[in-house]
Amino acid sequence: MKRAIHQQRVRLAELVSAPLADVALQCTEVWNQREALDSILNKAYDKVPYCLYLYVVNTDGIQISSNVGTDGLMPEHFGRDRSQRPYMNEVVPAWGFLFSDAYISMRARRPSLTALQVIRQGDITLGYLGADFDLRDLPVIGELREESVIWRQIKGDPAIRKNLFQQCRVESLMDRNMELACTTLEELLTERGTFQCAVDFSSNRSIIWLIDDPFRYRILDHETLSDPDVCLLYQHHPYADNAMIPREQIGNILNGMRQLRLADETIYLRSSTINIFNGLISLTFSCDGSHYMSWQEFLEKDISFWIGTAA
Repeated sequence: MKRAIHQQRVRLAELVSAPLADVALQCTEVWNQREALDSILNKAYDKVPYCLYLYVVNTDGIQISSNVGTDGLMPEHFGRDRSQRPYMNEVVPAWGFLFSDAYISMRARRPSLTALQVIRQGDITLGYLGADFDLRDLPVIGELREESVIWRQIKGDPAIRKNLFQQCRVESLMDRNMELACTTLEELLTERGTFQCAVDFSSNRSIIWLIDDPFRYRILDHETLSDPDVCLLYQHHPYADNAMIPREQIGNILNGMRQLRLADETIYLRSSTINIFNGLISLTFSCDGSHYMSWQEFLEKDISFWIGTAA
C-alpha cells in the first residue's frame, strides 16, 4: 500500500512541480511587494492543475500575499501564520520542492495536501510558494490497487488477549448445526451467486453479498442457515470464471473453518470471511487477533499450526 501511495504522489508531483517552479521564479523579482505577488498568483492560478489555493509565505511561515482561488483574491489571508501547519514542519528536499503528507485542513476539515516550492534569490531562501490541494479534486493516476494476498496478522483488543485463558467457548446455536450451516453456505457460494460471505459463529449469523446485487448485503441467522430451503430464494448462478478460489475448494475452506471453531475450548474461531474474487480468507480468533491470507495458505495449515499440537 505504501508503495502504491508513493507512486501516486510521484505522478501528481510531476504534474504540478514545473508550473510552481515557474511561478516561484516570477515571485523572486517582486519579493515583499504584496500587490505584485497577488497579481502574479492570480495570473498563474489556472496553470497549476487541480490547485485549490495559491499563496506565498516567508521563511517564518507568515503569509505575505493573499490567497488566490477559483473566486480570485482572498485578501483576508494576508498575514496568516502558517508556521504550525503540518506542511511547514516537513523538511523541504534539497531540490526545493515538497509534496507534503496528507493532513486535515483547518477550515474545511477535509483531507488535503500542500506543495511547497522554495523561492530563492541566489543562495538565499526568501520564502515559499504554497499550493493547497483537496484530495477529492486530485485524480487517481494508474490502475485501481489490488489487495495484497500476503499473509497479515492484526492484533485486536489487548483487554481480550489479556483474559484469553480465563474464558471458554460457549456453544452457540450455530455450533449445534455447524455441518448443515456450512453445507448451506457452500451451496450459496458455489451455485447461487454469492461472492463473499462473513460468518460470525459466536453471534449465530452470516452476511452474504451477491454478484447480481453487490451493493447490498443479506443477513442470514442460524435458523435460516439451518434450513436449506433458503437457497430457493436466490437464482441459480454459474460459478464465476474469474474467481480466484476454485469452486471445488469452497467446501474444504468451510470445513477448515468449522474445525477451527470446534477444535479447542480456549483458542477458537469467532468469525471469518471468504471472498472468491480476491481469494482472501480472514479469521478472527477468541484472542481477538485477525489473520488475512490467501485460500491456499489457509488450506496448507492444519489445526496444530493454529492452536498447538496438544489440541
